[in-house]
Amino acid sequence: MSQPVTDLPSRLLLSLTPWRNAARWHIAFSGGLDSTVLLHLLAHLAKNHSLPALNALHIHHGLQVAADAWPEHCQSVCDELGVPLQVIRVQVQPGASLERAAREARYNAFTAVIQANELLLSAQHRDDQAETLLFRLMRGAGVRGLSGMPRQRTLGRGHLFRPLLDVTRAELEAYAAEHQLCWIDDPSNQDRQFSRNYLRHQVLPVMIERWPQAVTTMARSAAHLGEAEGLLDELAQIDLASARTVSDFDWLGVPSLELAALAELSAARQRNALSHWLAALTRLPDTDHWSGWEDLRDAAPDARPVWRLAQGQLHRAGGRIWWLAGRWLRPANDAVAWHDPSQPLVLPDNGMLSCRGQIPDGPLQIRYRQGGEVMAVGDRGHRDLKRLLNERRVPGFVRGRLPLLYRGAQLLGVANLRDLSGSEQDGWHLHWAPLSEDQGLS
Repeated sequence: MSQPVTDLPSRLLLSLTPWRNAARWHIAFSGGLDSTVLLHLLAHLAKNHSLPALNALHIHHGLQVAADAWPEHCQSVCDELGVPLQVIRVQVQPGASLERAAREARYNAFTAVIQANELLLSAQHRDDQAETLLFRLMRGAGVRGLSGMPRQRTLGRGHLFRPLLDVTRAELEAYAAEHQLCWIDDPSNQDRQFSRNYLRHQVLPVMIERWPQAVTTMARSAAHLGEAEGLLDELAQIDLASARTVSDFDWLGVPSLELAALAELSAARQRNALSHWLAALTRLPDTDHWSGWEDLRDAAPDARPVWRLAQGQLHRAGGRIWWLAGRWLRPANDAVAWHDPSQPLVLPDNGMLSCRGQIPDGPLQIRYRQGGEVMAVGDRGHRDLKRLLNERRVPGFVRGRLPLLYRGAQLLGVANLRDLSGSEQDGWHLHWAPLSEDQGLS
Protein backbone atom coordinates (compact mmCIF):
# COMPACT_ATOMS: atom_id res chain seq x y z
CA MET A 1 0.00 0.00 0.00
CA SER A 2 1.50 3.34 -1.05
CA GLN A 3 1.90 6.00 1.59
CA PRO A 4 0.17 9.40 1.18
CA VAL A 5 1.89 11.94 -1.04
CA THR A 6 1.93 14.37 1.87
CA ASP A 7 4.37 12.01 3.62
CA LEU A 8 6.94 12.29 0.82
CA PRO A 9 8.92 15.23 2.29
CA SER A 10 9.20 13.62 5.74
CA ARG A 11 10.09 10.24 4.25
CA LEU A 12 12.77 11.83 2.08
CA LEU A 13 14.21 13.81 4.99
CA LEU A 14 14.33 10.67 7.15
CA SER A 15 16.15 8.66 4.49
CA LEU A 16 18.71 11.46 4.09
CA THR A 17 19.43 11.78 7.83
CA PRO A 18 22.80 9.93 7.65
CA TRP A 19 23.96 12.37 4.96
CA ARG A 20 23.08 15.66 6.63
CA ASN A 21 26.75 16.35 7.42
CA ALA A 22 27.89 16.08 3.79
CA ALA A 23 29.63 19.12 2.34
CA ARG A 24 27.25 19.34 -0.63
CA TRP A 25 24.28 17.53 -2.15
CA HIS A 26 24.34 17.27 -5.95
CA ILE A 27 21.07 16.32 -7.68
CA ALA A 28 21.23 14.41 -10.97
CA PHE A 29 18.69 16.58 -12.79
CA SER A 30 17.58 15.38 -16.22
CA GLY A 31 14.51 17.60 -16.18
CA GLY A 32 12.19 14.57 -16.31
CA LEU A 33 9.40 13.78 -13.85
CA ASP A 34 11.45 11.87 -11.29
CA SER A 35 14.37 14.27 -10.93
CA THR A 36 12.03 17.29 -11.05
CA VAL A 37 10.08 15.95 -8.06
CA LEU A 38 13.30 15.16 -6.18
CA LEU A 39 14.70 18.64 -6.83
CA HIS A 40 11.43 20.30 -5.80
CA LEU A 41 11.28 18.25 -2.59
CA LEU A 42 14.86 19.09 -1.63
CA ALA A 43 14.56 22.79 -2.44
CA HIS A 44 11.48 23.12 -0.23
CA LEU A 45 12.97 21.03 2.59
CA ALA A 46 16.02 23.34 2.54
CA LYS A 47 13.77 26.28 3.42
CA ASN A 48 12.81 24.78 6.78
CA HIS A 49 15.73 22.50 7.61
CA SER A 50 19.48 22.87 7.82
CA LEU A 51 20.69 20.92 4.79
CA PRO A 52 23.99 20.86 2.88
CA ALA A 53 24.29 23.21 -0.08
CA LEU A 54 22.28 22.01 -3.08
CA ASN A 55 23.58 21.88 -6.64
CA ALA A 56 21.82 20.47 -9.71
CA LEU A 57 23.75 18.62 -12.44
CA HIS A 58 22.31 18.28 -15.94
CA ILE A 59 24.14 15.95 -18.33
CA HIS A 60 23.67 16.88 -21.98
CA HIS A 61 24.33 13.79 -24.11
CA GLY A 62 23.60 15.44 -27.45
CA LEU A 63 21.92 12.30 -28.80
CA GLN A 64 18.75 13.96 -30.12
CA VAL A 65 17.80 17.40 -31.44
CA ALA A 66 15.09 17.87 -28.80
CA ALA A 67 17.71 17.65 -26.05
CA ASP A 68 19.23 20.99 -27.06
CA ALA A 69 16.32 22.80 -25.40
CA TRP A 70 16.52 20.87 -22.14
CA PRO A 71 19.35 22.82 -20.45
CA GLU A 72 17.29 26.00 -20.82
CA HIS A 73 14.25 24.32 -19.25
CA CYS A 74 16.39 22.95 -16.40
CA GLN A 75 17.87 26.40 -15.82
CA SER A 76 14.41 27.98 -15.52
CA VAL A 77 13.31 25.33 -13.01
CA CYS A 78 16.48 25.80 -10.95
CA ASP A 79 16.16 29.58 -11.05
CA GLU A 80 12.63 29.35 -9.73
CA LEU A 81 13.72 27.04 -6.90
CA GLY A 82 16.90 28.98 -6.11
CA VAL A 83 19.21 26.03 -6.83
CA PRO A 84 22.39 26.52 -8.89
CA LEU A 85 22.64 24.41 -12.05
CA GLN A 86 25.72 22.98 -13.73
CA VAL A 87 25.28 21.76 -17.32
CA ILE A 88 27.85 19.19 -18.43
CA ARG A 89 28.15 18.15 -22.08
CA VAL A 90 29.44 14.63 -22.69
CA GLN A 91 30.47 12.62 -25.72
CA VAL A 92 28.72 9.24 -25.92
CA GLN A 93 30.99 6.61 -27.43
CA PRO A 94 29.43 4.48 -30.18
CA GLY A 95 28.91 0.84 -29.33
CA ALA A 96 26.54 -2.11 -29.31
CA SER A 97 24.37 -0.61 -26.57
CA LEU A 98 23.51 3.09 -26.79
CA GLU A 99 21.84 2.88 -23.36
CA ARG A 100 25.00 1.54 -21.73
CA ALA A 101 27.27 4.03 -23.52
CA ALA A 102 25.10 6.97 -22.44
CA ARG A 103 25.01 5.71 -18.86
CA GLU A 104 28.80 5.32 -18.77
CA ALA A 105 29.30 8.84 -20.14
CA ARG A 106 26.84 10.21 -17.59
CA TYR A 107 28.43 8.53 -14.59
CA ASN A 108 31.93 9.40 -15.73
CA ALA A 109 30.82 13.04 -15.68
CA PHE A 110 29.28 12.66 -12.23
CA THR A 111 32.44 11.00 -10.92
CA ALA A 112 34.55 13.91 -12.14
CA VAL A 113 32.36 16.44 -10.31
CA ILE A 114 31.70 14.74 -6.96
CA GLN A 115 34.34 15.62 -4.38
CA ALA A 116 35.20 14.02 -1.04
CA ASN A 117 32.35 14.20 1.49
CA GLU A 118 29.87 15.10 -1.26
CA LEU A 119 26.73 13.23 -2.25
CA LEU A 120 25.05 12.66 -5.61
CA LEU A 121 21.29 12.15 -5.26
CA SER A 122 19.62 10.23 -8.06
CA ALA A 123 15.85 9.90 -8.49
CA GLN A 124 15.36 6.24 -9.42
CA HIS A 125 12.22 4.85 -7.77
CA ARG A 126 10.55 1.53 -6.98
CA ASP A 127 9.23 1.01 -10.54
CA ASP A 128 12.75 1.56 -11.87
CA GLN A 129 13.99 -1.10 -9.47
CA ALA A 130 11.41 -3.57 -10.79
CA GLU A 131 12.42 -2.78 -14.39
CA THR A 132 16.07 -3.27 -13.47
CA LEU A 133 15.32 -6.65 -11.91
CA LEU A 134 13.41 -7.85 -14.99
CA PHE A 135 16.02 -6.45 -17.37
CA ARG A 136 18.87 -8.21 -15.60
CA LEU A 137 16.89 -11.41 -15.22
CA MET A 138 16.52 -11.51 -19.02
CA ARG A 139 20.30 -11.12 -19.30
CA GLY A 140 20.97 -14.06 -16.98
CA ALA A 141 22.44 -11.97 -14.16
CA GLY A 142 23.58 -13.53 -10.90
CA VAL A 143 22.92 -12.47 -7.34
CA ARG A 144 24.82 -9.20 -7.68
CA GLY A 145 22.88 -8.15 -10.76
CA LEU A 146 19.50 -9.29 -9.46
CA SER A 147 19.93 -7.33 -6.26
CA GLY A 148 19.06 -4.33 -8.43
CA MET A 149 20.30 -0.81 -7.99
CA PRO A 150 21.96 -0.31 -4.61
CA ARG A 151 20.50 2.40 -2.40
CA GLN A 152 23.99 3.77 -1.87
CA ARG A 153 27.53 3.21 -3.13
CA THR A 154 30.78 5.06 -3.49
CA LEU A 155 31.11 7.30 -6.53
CA GLY A 156 34.58 8.63 -7.21
CA ARG A 157 35.67 10.49 -4.09
CA GLY A 158 32.10 10.83 -2.82
CA HIS A 159 28.93 8.76 -2.68
CA LEU A 160 25.78 8.07 -4.68
CA PHE A 161 22.44 7.78 -2.86
CA ARG A 162 19.00 6.89 -4.24
CA PRO A 163 16.48 8.22 -1.68
CA LEU A 164 13.34 7.39 -3.69
CA LEU A 165 13.75 3.62 -4.14
CA ASP A 166 10.81 3.03 -1.78
CA VAL A 167 8.60 5.49 -3.69
CA THR A 168 6.41 4.46 -6.63
CA ARG A 169 6.10 6.27 -9.93
CA ALA A 170 2.43 6.87 -9.14
CA GLU A 171 3.37 8.73 -5.95
CA LEU A 172 5.78 10.95 -7.88
CA GLU A 173 3.13 11.69 -10.50
CA ALA A 174 0.63 12.60 -7.77
CA TYR A 175 3.16 14.92 -6.09
CA ALA A 176 3.94 16.60 -9.41
CA ALA A 177 0.25 17.13 -10.13
CA GLU A 178 -0.41 18.51 -6.63
CA HIS A 179 2.40 21.07 -7.00
CA GLN A 180 1.72 21.76 -10.69
CA LEU A 181 5.26 20.90 -11.72
CA CYS A 182 6.44 21.01 -15.32
CA TRP A 183 8.91 18.48 -16.64
CA ILE A 184 10.49 17.17 -19.85
CA ASP A 185 9.01 14.17 -21.63
CA ASP A 186 11.98 12.55 -23.35
CA PRO A 187 10.73 11.19 -26.72
CA SER A 188 13.23 8.35 -26.53
CA ASN A 189 11.39 6.99 -23.47
CA GLN A 190 8.64 5.84 -25.85
CA ASP A 191 11.01 4.00 -28.17
CA ARG A 192 10.29 0.30 -27.64
CA GLN A 193 13.52 -0.78 -29.33
CA PHE A 194 15.26 0.07 -26.05
CA SER A 195 14.90 -2.88 -23.69
CA ARG A 196 13.95 -0.89 -20.63
CA ASN A 197 11.22 0.99 -22.51
CA TYR A 198 9.85 -2.31 -23.80
CA LEU A 199 9.68 -3.66 -20.26
CA ARG A 200 8.09 -0.44 -18.98
CA HIS A 201 5.39 -0.15 -21.64
CA GLN A 202 4.78 -3.71 -22.80
CA VAL A 203 5.69 -6.12 -20.00
CA LEU A 204 5.14 -4.45 -16.63
CA PRO A 205 1.58 -3.22 -17.33
CA VAL A 206 0.50 -6.79 -18.17
CA MET A 207 2.13 -8.12 -15.02
CA ILE A 208 0.57 -5.43 -12.84
CA GLU A 209 -2.87 -6.12 -14.34
CA ARG A 210 -2.55 -9.76 -13.21
CA TRP A 211 -0.57 -9.07 -9.99
CA PRO A 212 -1.25 -5.49 -8.76
CA GLN A 213 1.54 -5.70 -6.18
CA ALA A 214 4.13 -6.89 -8.72
CA VAL A 215 6.34 -3.80 -8.43
CA THR A 216 6.38 -4.00 -4.64
CA THR A 217 7.10 -7.73 -4.51
CA MET A 218 9.88 -7.47 -7.12
CA ALA A 219 11.48 -4.65 -5.14
CA ARG A 220 11.26 -6.90 -2.07
CA SER A 221 12.98 -9.72 -3.97
CA ALA A 222 15.73 -7.32 -5.02
CA ALA A 223 16.21 -6.39 -1.35
CA HIS A 224 16.48 -10.08 -0.38
CA LEU A 225 19.05 -10.62 -3.12
CA GLY A 226 20.92 -7.54 -1.95
CA GLU A 227 21.21 -9.15 1.48
CA ALA A 228 22.47 -12.36 -0.11
CA GLU A 229 25.02 -10.33 -2.06
CA GLY A 230 26.25 -8.84 1.20
CA LEU A 231 26.82 -12.32 2.60
CA LEU A 232 28.69 -13.36 -0.55
CA ASP A 233 30.85 -10.25 -0.22
CA GLU A 234 31.70 -11.22 3.36
CA LEU A 235 32.61 -14.73 2.19
CA ALA A 236 34.77 -13.26 -0.56
CA GLN A 237 36.66 -11.13 1.96
CA ILE A 238 37.37 -14.22 4.06
CA ASP A 239 38.64 -16.16 1.04
CA LEU A 240 40.69 -13.26 -0.31
CA ALA A 241 42.35 -12.73 3.08
CA SER A 242 43.97 -16.17 2.79
CA ALA A 243 45.10 -15.46 -0.78
CA ARG A 244 46.62 -12.02 -0.07
CA THR A 245 49.94 -13.46 1.06
CA VAL A 246 53.32 -11.73 0.99
CA SER A 247 55.26 -12.00 -2.27
CA ASP A 248 58.92 -11.36 -3.03
CA PHE A 249 57.65 -8.97 -5.70
CA ASP A 250 55.22 -6.86 -3.69
CA TRP A 251 57.47 -3.89 -4.45
CA LEU A 252 56.12 -3.96 -8.02
CA GLY A 253 52.82 -2.56 -6.78
CA VAL A 254 50.92 -5.00 -9.03
CA PRO A 255 47.75 -6.54 -7.53
CA SER A 256 48.25 -10.28 -7.02
CA LEU A 257 46.84 -13.30 -5.19
CA GLU A 258 48.28 -16.67 -4.20
CA LEU A 259 46.95 -19.28 -6.61
CA ALA A 260 47.11 -22.26 -4.23
CA ALA A 261 44.87 -20.52 -1.68
CA LEU A 262 42.24 -19.93 -4.37
CA ALA A 263 42.57 -23.41 -5.89
CA GLU A 264 41.64 -24.99 -2.53
CA LEU A 265 38.18 -23.39 -2.72
CA SER A 266 35.17 -24.79 -4.50
CA ALA A 267 34.66 -23.55 -8.08
CA ALA A 268 31.77 -21.34 -6.95
CA ARG A 269 33.82 -19.76 -4.15
CA GLN A 270 36.70 -19.17 -6.56
CA ARG A 271 34.41 -17.25 -8.91
CA ASN A 272 32.88 -15.35 -6.01
CA ALA A 273 36.25 -14.29 -4.58
CA LEU A 274 37.69 -13.36 -7.97
CA SER A 275 34.57 -11.40 -8.93
CA HIS A 276 34.90 -9.38 -5.74
CA TRP A 277 38.61 -8.76 -6.38
CA LEU A 278 38.25 -7.97 -10.08
CA ALA A 279 35.26 -5.65 -9.66
CA ALA A 280 37.58 -2.79 -8.67
CA LEU A 281 39.89 -3.49 -11.63
CA THR A 282 37.78 -4.29 -14.67
CA ARG A 283 34.32 -4.94 -16.05
CA LEU A 284 33.44 -8.46 -14.94
CA PRO A 285 33.27 -11.23 -17.56
CA ASP A 286 30.02 -12.91 -18.53
CA THR A 287 29.35 -16.53 -17.59
CA ASP A 288 30.81 -18.06 -20.77
CA HIS A 289 34.04 -16.09 -20.44
CA TRP A 290 34.82 -17.61 -17.03
CA SER A 291 36.35 -20.59 -18.84
CA GLY A 292 39.38 -18.32 -19.19
CA TRP A 293 39.89 -18.53 -15.43
CA GLU A 294 39.79 -22.33 -15.53
CA ASP A 295 42.34 -22.39 -18.35
CA LEU A 296 44.66 -20.08 -16.41
CA ARG A 297 44.24 -22.00 -13.14
CA ASP A 298 44.74 -25.48 -14.65
CA ALA A 299 47.54 -24.77 -17.12
CA ALA A 300 50.77 -26.77 -16.87
CA PRO A 301 53.30 -25.48 -14.30
CA ASP A 302 55.71 -24.33 -17.01
CA ALA A 303 53.01 -22.60 -19.07
CA ARG A 304 52.46 -18.85 -19.16
CA PRO A 305 48.67 -18.60 -19.45
CA VAL A 306 46.85 -15.28 -19.84
CA TRP A 307 43.18 -14.45 -19.22
CA ARG A 308 42.22 -11.35 -21.20
CA LEU A 309 39.51 -9.19 -19.69
CA ALA A 310 37.92 -5.85 -20.61
CA GLN A 311 40.41 -3.50 -18.92
CA GLY A 312 43.48 -5.71 -18.61
CA GLN A 313 44.82 -9.24 -18.21
CA LEU A 314 45.40 -11.85 -15.53
CA HIS A 315 48.80 -13.55 -15.74
CA ARG A 316 50.08 -16.53 -13.75
CA ALA A 317 53.66 -16.59 -12.49
CA GLY A 318 55.53 -17.76 -9.39
CA GLY A 319 52.49 -19.49 -7.90
CA ARG A 320 50.42 -16.29 -8.08
CA ILE A 321 47.95 -14.55 -10.36
CA TRP A 322 48.77 -10.96 -11.32
CA TRP A 323 46.51 -8.19 -12.63
CA LEU A 324 48.20 -6.28 -15.45
CA ALA A 325 46.92 -3.25 -17.30
CA GLY A 326 48.23 -0.27 -19.26
CA ARG A 327 52.00 -0.09 -19.61
CA TRP A 328 52.60 -3.45 -17.93
CA LEU A 329 51.18 -5.06 -21.05
CA ARG A 330 53.99 -3.82 -23.28
CA PRO A 331 57.76 -3.96 -22.76
CA ALA A 332 59.99 -0.92 -22.44
CA ASN A 333 62.40 -0.82 -25.35
CA ASP A 334 64.11 2.57 -25.39
CA ALA A 335 67.71 2.75 -24.17
CA VAL A 336 68.46 5.78 -21.98
CA ALA A 337 71.87 7.34 -21.34
CA TRP A 338 72.54 8.04 -17.64
CA HIS A 339 74.77 11.08 -17.73
CA ASP A 340 74.62 11.89 -14.01
CA PRO A 341 74.12 8.73 -11.89
CA SER A 342 74.30 10.83 -8.72
CA GLN A 343 70.77 11.97 -9.63
CA PRO A 344 67.68 9.76 -10.04
CA LEU A 345 66.87 8.89 -13.64
CA VAL A 346 63.28 9.16 -14.90
CA LEU A 347 62.65 6.26 -17.27
CA PRO A 348 60.11 6.89 -20.07
CA ASP A 349 56.84 5.23 -18.93
CA ASN A 350 58.78 3.07 -16.51
CA GLY A 351 59.21 4.81 -13.18
CA MET A 352 62.45 6.03 -11.66
CA LEU A 353 65.94 4.59 -11.20
CA SER A 354 68.56 5.57 -8.63
CA CYS A 355 72.02 4.39 -7.74
CA ARG A 356 72.88 4.15 -4.07
CA GLY A 357 76.42 4.13 -2.83
CA GLN A 358 79.63 4.42 -4.87
CA ILE A 359 78.64 5.23 -8.44
CA PRO A 360 80.20 3.00 -11.15
CA ASP A 361 82.44 4.69 -13.66
CA GLY A 362 80.71 5.72 -16.88
CA PRO A 363 79.56 6.29 -19.50
CA LEU A 364 76.45 4.40 -18.37
CA GLN A 365 73.27 3.42 -20.16
CA ILE A 366 69.97 1.81 -19.20
CA ARG A 367 68.68 -0.85 -21.56
CA TYR A 368 66.00 -3.54 -21.49
CA ARG A 369 66.16 -7.25 -22.07
CA GLN A 370 66.27 -8.39 -25.69
CA GLY A 371 67.52 -11.97 -25.13
CA GLY A 372 70.98 -13.52 -25.03
CA GLU A 373 72.37 -11.19 -22.31
CA VAL A 374 75.30 -12.44 -20.22
CA MET A 375 76.43 -11.11 -16.85
CA ALA A 376 79.45 -11.66 -14.63
CA VAL A 377 78.30 -12.90 -11.20
CA GLY A 378 80.99 -12.93 -8.49
CA ASP A 379 82.95 -16.19 -8.41
CA ARG A 380 80.40 -17.93 -10.65
CA GLY A 381 81.84 -16.38 -13.79
CA HIS A 382 79.59 -15.33 -16.66
CA ARG A 383 75.98 -16.53 -16.61
CA ASP A 384 73.03 -16.16 -18.98
CA LEU A 385 70.67 -13.48 -17.72
CA LYS A 386 67.69 -15.71 -18.53
CA ARG A 387 69.01 -18.38 -16.16
CA LEU A 388 69.65 -15.81 -13.45
CA LEU A 389 66.09 -14.50 -13.75
CA ASN A 390 64.72 -18.04 -13.62
CA GLU A 391 66.70 -18.75 -10.43
CA ARG A 392 65.08 -15.74 -8.78
CA ARG A 393 61.63 -16.68 -10.12
CA VAL A 394 61.15 -13.27 -11.71
CA PRO A 395 57.64 -13.15 -13.25
CA GLY A 396 57.68 -13.10 -17.02
CA PHE A 397 55.72 -9.86 -17.28
CA VAL A 398 58.42 -8.01 -15.30
CA ARG A 399 61.40 -9.14 -17.35
CA GLY A 400 60.82 -6.79 -20.27
CA ARG A 401 60.67 -3.77 -17.94
CA LEU A 402 63.54 -4.50 -15.56
CA PRO A 403 66.18 -1.76 -16.02
CA LEU A 404 69.59 -3.17 -16.98
CA LEU A 405 72.69 -1.04 -16.27
CA TYR A 406 75.31 -1.16 -19.01
CA ARG A 407 78.78 0.30 -19.44
CA GLY A 408 79.49 -0.09 -23.11
CA ALA A 409 78.70 -3.73 -23.93
CA GLN A 410 79.14 -4.86 -20.29
CA LEU A 411 76.04 -5.65 -18.24
CA LEU A 412 76.82 -4.31 -14.75
CA GLY A 413 73.56 -4.79 -12.86
CA VAL A 414 69.87 -5.64 -12.87
CA ALA A 415 67.75 -3.32 -10.72
CA ASN A 416 66.26 -4.62 -7.47
CA LEU A 417 67.33 -8.28 -7.81
CA ARG A 418 69.41 -9.77 -5.00
CA ASP A 419 73.07 -10.32 -5.89
CA LEU A 420 72.50 -8.75 -9.30
CA SER A 421 71.57 -5.17 -8.53
CA GLY A 422 75.03 -3.96 -7.59
CA SER A 423 78.43 -4.78 -6.23
CA GLU A 424 79.18 -5.29 -2.54
CA GLN A 425 82.86 -4.99 -3.33
CA ASP A 426 82.46 -1.66 -5.12
CA GLY A 427 79.68 -0.48 -2.80
CA TRP A 428 76.77 0.40 -5.06
CA HIS A 429 73.19 -0.73 -5.54
CA LEU A 430 70.68 -0.09 -8.33
CA HIS A 431 67.13 0.69 -7.14
CA TRP A 432 64.07 0.84 -9.42
CA ALA A 433 60.70 2.32 -8.38
CA PRO A 434 58.15 1.23 -11.02
CA LEU A 435 55.26 3.48 -11.93
CA SER A 436 52.48 3.03 -9.44
CA GLU A 437 48.88 2.36 -10.46
CA ASP A 438 48.01 5.97 -9.62
CA GLN A 439 50.61 7.12 -12.11
CA GLY A 440 48.82 5.47 -14.99
CA LEU A 441 49.42 1.73 -15.03
CA SER A 442 45.75 0.79 -14.94
